[in-house]
Amino acid sequence: MSLKARLQSFASKPKESPNIGLSLKQQHLDVSVVAPSRTIETYQFSMLDGQYDNAIASLAEMKVKGQCSIVLSSKQSHIVQVEKPNVPEEEINQALKWQIKDQVSIAPEDMIVDYYDSEATSGGVERINVVCASKAQLSNIVELASKHDLEVAQITIEEFAFAQLIPHQEDACLLLCQQPGEEMLILVVKQGQLYFQRRLRGMANIAERSQEELSMGLIDTLSLEIQRSLDYFERQLKQAPIKSIQVLVPMENEGFLARKLAENATSEVHLFTMPEGSQDYRDYAATIGAAMAVEAEARRS
Repeated sequence: MSLKARLQSFASKPKESPNIGLSLKQQHLDVSVVAPSRTIETYQFSMLDGQYDNAIASLAEMKVKGQCSIVLSSKQSHIVQVEKPNVPEEEINQALKWQIKDQVSIAPEDMIVDYYDSEATSGGVERINVVCASKAQLSNIVELASKHDLEVAQITIEEFAFAQLIPHQEDACLLLCQQPGEEMLILVVKQGQLYFQRRLRGMANIAERSQEELSMGLIDTLSLEIQRSLDYFERQLKQAPIKSIQVLVPMENEGFLARKLAENATSEVHLFTMPEGSQDYRDYAATIGAAMAVEAEARRS
């Protein structure tokens, strides 16, 4: 399975400058600046009603320079799985806008879409995962970044940013992950490729729950969603059983959550180990993954 592209990319040559990950969350702009030496600086800027103007301007005032990857939140993007249109390659994106128009809240004329391959098939029909966002919103974000001398290398989504953190390995890994204050995600990554993703609604405030509150049904709900994901991966995609479940949900009770999930799981459950140099920045995992993606793309180009 090959990842076709991101929502939007801007070609540029590799530079010996920091790579920057920016996450456009609902109430904050989170930033990680990853230097070539692997030293990391993080910043968080508050926002009102998703207005990023002042936050990006504040970042620019700190003289942060480098190529950046912008991470859209689950509120700003949609992922829909559909049959691949039987049209020439250059016409697929245009066809997809009308194919998914009734499944998303963005008008076709305002959509920017891309897709990546899916391992799922139905009756021999090839299926793909379509990612879409608002073209007007993305244009505004890119203009703001350019205005403040931030070089946009790519625009991505949380799923790809988190997946970038997982080392390339033969065995599949299920990652339960979350940016603080955002929706929770279940990802399955194998050999560096995203095989499966699910967004779990209604758990954005899980960090505010006590151990007692977590034990009153919420952990059981998570366990059920994880098992459903494991069953789909193994039975529908006909893949070998997943041996490792990793938890990356930055909060005070993260260890407790992992231990309780382990009690319900048939696979081993562990806290996710962040890449070297970033162990102290679990709250900024998505932005670090996005910065790593910029570096990886530069190496390939």
